[in-house]
Amino acid sequence: MRLKKELLKSSRIYLILDTQVKSYDQLFEIVKKAFQSGIRIFQLRDKCGSARDILRFCDKMCSLINDEAIFIINDRIDLALIGRADGVHLGQDDIPLSSARGMVGFEPIIGVSCQNLEHAREAQAQGADYIGFGSVFKTLTKPDRLPMDLDLLQKVAREITIPVFAIGGINKQNIKIVLEQGIKYVAVCRSLLDADNFAKDAAELQYLIKAKEDGLRE
Repeated sequence: MRLKKELLKSSRIYLILDTQVKSYDQLFEIVKKAFQSGIRIFQLRDKCGSARDILRFCDKMCSLINDEAIFIINDRIDLALIGRADGVHLGQDDIPLSSARGMVGFEPIIGVSCQNLEHAREAQAQGADYIGFGSVFKTLTKPDRLPMDLDLLQKVAREITIPVFAIGGINKQNIKIVLEQGIKYVAVCRSLLDADNFAKDAAELQYLIKAKEDGLRE
């Protein structure tokens, strides 16, 4: 699992597999394309499915990615453990991080959704492996949330030392705005799940991230 945590630090694009956007069969086909495109961290987000459906998908994911990618389950700690996922992602209204860590131990990856700087500080202090920070832009996943103040995103990028994945409405048209705030990691959902040409759009996102990193090193 230590290798997975190193992989987490080097994975710039985090793909959210939302069953409210695509079916399980469609999501698995997308994962195959994403894996070929170099994406190495995936999260299953299923708010309505059965445990049987989730575990069946876990089996398929584990067989496909083996040790070469990270697979996270949203919310369901029990199914993450049973399904041999690499970790769990928690929201602010889910089980507290400290309790989750007590259940899964120190090896599995735990990520936490944060909407403000205090959330982020607390998650880092309690031992989160990464943070999902947003919603940055307007998104259909969280339609009631207003777009984020980019100054806040900048502050989190400066202060938080664990990976901060900006999330919420990020696509190839606006990712430069996010990267300009000092963010190095992004989580995407519909911008790739609904892409007409997945490989092309994934490559463009990766190119824009790499170009920003190369520019900072010059």
